[in-house]
Amino acid sequence: MLDHIFLTVSDIARSVGFYEATLLPLGITARLDYDGKDGPPDHPDLKGFGANGRMFFWLREGVVEGRAAHVGFIADSQAHVQAAYAAAMAHGAMDNGAPGARVHYDPDYYAGNVLDPDGYSLEFVYKKWQHGA
Repeated sequence: MLDHIFLTVSDIARSVGFYEATLLPLGITARLDYDGKDGPPDHPDLKGFGANGRMFFWLREGVVEGRAAHVGFIADSQAHVQAAYAAAMAHGAMDNGAPGARVHYDPDYYAGNVLDPDGYSLEFVYKKWQHGA
């Protein structure tokens, strides 16, 4: 199980706004700014996102190698997949697969895929079997 991930972004303010809007439909509403000077030498400033008392998705500003990462976010329903996809598209994402069943994985695997403003691949995914439905 993952504890956290850092993504390097080219414009921190733009990316914070993008992810605040995009992650909101998924219930990822907590935010934390970490000042790098409080860490070990050369630690970057971080902008964190989380839920349920955990910060697990972090942004740092720097040189981007787009498409170097794919991040899948859990959605609680197909409607949440659609809402996150729509929010991402409204805030500058590029389509990388409209919401729908991904039957090549499983008939109950429902996802929407976008590229964020830096080109990172994001997936909002509802796997019916993981929700006891």
